[in-house]
Amino acid sequence: MSTRKIYQSTRSALLTASPAQAVLEGIAPDGGLYTLPSFADAAFDYQAALALDTLDMGAIILAALLPDFSLEEMKGLVHAAYLHKFETDDLTPTVLVGEDAVLELFRGPTSAFKDVALSVLPHLMRASTKKCGCDDEILILTATSGDTGKAALTGFCNVPGTRIIVFYPENGVSAVQKAQMATQEGGNVCVCAIRGNFDDAQTGVKRIFQQVQDQNLLAGQGIRLSSANSINIGRLAPQVVYYFTAYKEMLAAGKIRMGDKVDYVVPTGNFGDILAGYIAKQLGLPVGTLVCASNANNVLTDFLRTGCYDRRRPFHLTLSPSMDILVSSNLERLLYLLTGDAATVGGLMKQLQENGHYQVSDELVRRLQSEFWAGFCDDEGTRQTIGQLWRERHYLCDTHTAVAWNVAQQYKAARPNHHPLVVLSTASPYKFPEAVLRSLGGAQEGDGFAAIDQLEKLTGVPVPENLRGLAQRPVLHRDVIDQQDMLVYVLKKAEEKQWNK
Repeated sequence: MSTRKIYQSTRSALLTASPAQAVLEGIAPDGGLYTLPSFADAAFDYQAALALDTLDMGAIILAALLPDFSLEEMKGLVHAAYLHKFETDDLTPTVLVGEDAVLELFRGPTSAFKDVALSVLPHLMRASTKKCGCDDEILILTATSGDTGKAALTGFCNVPGTRIIVFYPENGVSAVQKAQMATQEGGNVCVCAIRGNFDDAQTGVKRIFQQVQDQNLLAGQGIRLSSANSINIGRLAPQVVYYFTAYKEMLAAGKIRMGDKVDYVVPTGNFGDILAGYIAKQLGLPVGTLVCASNANNVLTDFLRTGCYDRRRPFHLTLSPSMDILVSSNLERLLYLLTGDAATVGGLMKQLQENGHYQVSDELVRRLQSEFWAGFCDDEGTRQTIGQLWRERHYLCDTHTAVAWNVAQQYKAARPNHHPLVVLSTASPYKFPEAVLRSLGGAQEGDGFAAIDQLEKLTGVPVPENLRGLAQRPVLHRDVIDQQDMLVYVLKKAEEKQWNK
C-alpha cells in the first residue's frame, strides 16, 4: 500500500490520511471532511477516458481519486459493484428532452442516484480494511433525507464484517422511501426514525462520531465507525463518474464536439452531487457552469448569490424531501478547495455551529460565482413543471428533477449564451407517486402505494421492478427515537452480537 498521506481534513492540514484510510474513517477526527488539497493534481487524459466503456472509465477515474488502489484493483471492484445490477449497461443513460438533455441516475437497484455510489462503496470499504490492516468490524452510521438510506442498506446488506444503522426524519421522507427502508431484510442492517428533520439526523450522526472519538466509547469492542453519507470520500468519488458519462453521450448525440463545455444543472441539498461535478472539472472534464437547484429550503441559493450562509430560517417540508436540508455538509469541501485555508474553513464551520450563520469574503463570492449559478423552485413550480414536461415533451419526472428542470429554464433565461445543458435526474417518479400523479391532474384513489399503479396506468411508463409490491412486504424496522437519544441507541446496538430482523 502507498504510504503517502495525501488526503487531509478540511479543518486542519495536520490531520492526514491515505485514500484507503479516508474511505475507512469516513470523517476526520476533528469533524472535518477528508479532501485532496487540490483535485487538479489528480487530473488525467479525460479524452482517453471518454473512449472507454462506462465501467472501465469509472475504474480510471476512481483510481485517480483513490490512488491507494491500482487500476487493476479498481477494475475488479467496479465490475463487482455494477455488472448486471443496473437496468442498462451504461448505468446512467443520458436522454434528449427538447433542446436539453437529462442524465437519468435512477436506473439502479433502488431507483435513486445514490445507487451509483453506494453500489461500489461496500467494495471500497472492504478493500480499504485490508489495505489498512484493520480487523475491526465496521459499523456504518448514516443519516438520510430519503434515498441514501435504502441505497446504503441494499449495498451493505449481509456484507461480511460490516453493520449499518440508518437514521431518517420520521415525517420527512415519502411513503415509498419509508417503506423501502422499513422493509429492508438482512441480519446486519438497522433502521431508526428520528423525531425531527434531516438536519437533526445528520447533526446527530456527526456528533456521535465526535463523541465516540473524544471519549473512546467503543474501546476494546473491535468496532470502528464509518459513514455511507457523502461526507465519506468513498461515497462522493463514484459520483464524479457520471459527469464523464453524460459528456460522452452528449458527444455521441452530436450536441457537442470534443472540448466544448457543458453546463450541468443539479438538484441538491447536501451539496455532494454538485460538488462531484466540480471535482470532474478539476480532473480536466470541460465543465462549464454548475447550476445549483434548490427547493423552498433555498439556503444554498442565497449563499451562492450573497456569500452569507444562514440556516436560521424556517424549515419547509416539500414535495422534494431529499432536498429538505439547511446544513449542506459538502459545501465545506468546496470552501476548502477554493481557499486552501483549513483554519478559515474551521472557523466558518464553528460560526455555523455556534451562531447559525457565516459570511465569506467578497473575493470568495466572486470565485464561487465564476463556477456556480443558483436558483430555486417551490412546490407550486414543481407541480407545474411535472405537468408541463409531460404534456409538452412526454417526459415523466420526479419532484427533484422537476426542481432542476425549472431552475434550468431560469438559468437559460438569465444567460442566453449558456453552453449545452444536462439536467441531472435523481430519482424515479415512482418514488413520489402521489405528488407526480396530482401534478398530472390524476385523481388519487386509496393510499400512496395505490398511486403507483394509477400513475403507471395513466402514463404507460413502467414501474421499476424493485418498487412493485412494496406495500405488501413485511415491516421489519419500527424504532423511533428523539435526536438526543441517538448516541445511546448506537452504543446499545453496537453491544448486540446480532441483529435479528
